[in-house]
Amino acid sequence: AQSIQNQKKLIEDQNRILEVTVAERTMELDAKRANIQELLYNVMPISVAEELEVNGAAPPIRHDSVTILFTDFVGFTQASSIMPANRMVAELNEIFGEFDKITEEFGVEKIKTIGDAYMAVAGAPVSCEDHAIRCARAALRMIDFIQDRNRTATFKWSLRVGLHSGPVVAGVIGTKRIAYDIWGDSVNLASRIESSSEANRVNISAYTFDLIRDQ
Repeated sequence: AQSIQNQKKLIEDQNRILEVTVAERTMELDAKRANIQELLYNVMPISVAEELEVNGAAPPIRHDSVTILFTDFVGFTQASSIMPANRMVAELNEIFGEFDKITEEFGVEKIKTIGDAYMAVAGAPVSCEDHAIRCARAALRMIDFIQDRNRTATFKWSLRVGLHSGPVVAGVIGTKRIAYDIWGDSVNLASRIESSSEANRVNISAYTFDLIRDQ
């Protein structure tokens, strides 16, 4: 009888240890899952990330009307050749960090940065009627930020901004380091409009102007 009682107690102790171990492992998995989800939400739009979580894929979608925003810095190549690398990265990180806040404030979706260029879109992945005015307001705020910063900053930057409205195809590409992106002639035209902009001004296409002319 004593032996049976000892075995029963041993089994109960083992069960308690197993329950604690399972609970700890579950918490660890939940924490890892939360970290992965947060990372996914940081690299692509939330609606697209949620679709990837549920379905394992996010098919490309054609958006008939969006506005694309491009920016870059005047004389960046020359500045980068004389500026220490760590200072250059710190400058871009500070400025693009503020651009991220601005796009979020106005409901514009950041797509990516390419060197000193910053690309964003309104109207994708979630459609909206006021995509042009959202980008226009964000662009003007970016110009204001750069000019305010130049008053006290050691390095003075001049910003070109271009906006164009039109159709795009949007989707997720890649199997490693996947990214949400947009494609189409509208993207190419927005880039050209930006490159022909004057410093610290916002250059817009006739299509974008037609959407915001009343405001």
